[in-house]
Amino acid sequence: MKKKTTRATQFLAKQKIPFEVIQYDHEEKGAEFAARATGFPLEKTVKTLVTEVSDQGFVLALMPGDQQLSLKLLARAFSAKRAVMADTSDAERLTGYLVGGISPFATRQAMPAAMEQTLLEHDQLVINAGQRGVMIKMAPKDILRVLKGRAVDLIQR
Repeated sequence: MKKKTTRATQFLAKQKIPFEVIQYDHEEKGAEFAARATGFPLEKTVKTLVTEVSDQGFVLALMPGDQQLSLKLLARAFSAKRAVMADTSDAERLTGYLVGGISPFATRQAMPAAMEQTLLEHDQLVINAGQRGVMIKMAPKDILRVLKGRAVDLIQR
């Protein structure tokens, strides 16, 4: 099977960031299905969430597949009063990707990114490549560097 290329993989290749493409049969959206299909642990499977942070606009939140995002902590990370999840149409319009295939790389509109800090404890993560059924395996520090993101506590407790 020929490895798929997406805007995200082209962007990473241009930046000379090392990554590996992993493809699977996309039958349902969500990190749990992606983790099962790729054989990668759920806590190392990254969800890319599009949020709206007051005073800041839209922000990407990168979360381990087995954790829920705390909108309160996300707002605090950006010194804002509140944060809400973006609706599907906004998420797809801003990123240029379909929900279930949203990658933080090469989004249509540039957005600040916040990564749950515990993701940095792993050597490798899988994160969406911008198409349902296509994941990118790469180092968390490379994800953070290429997105010029910040690592913060985002887990809802």
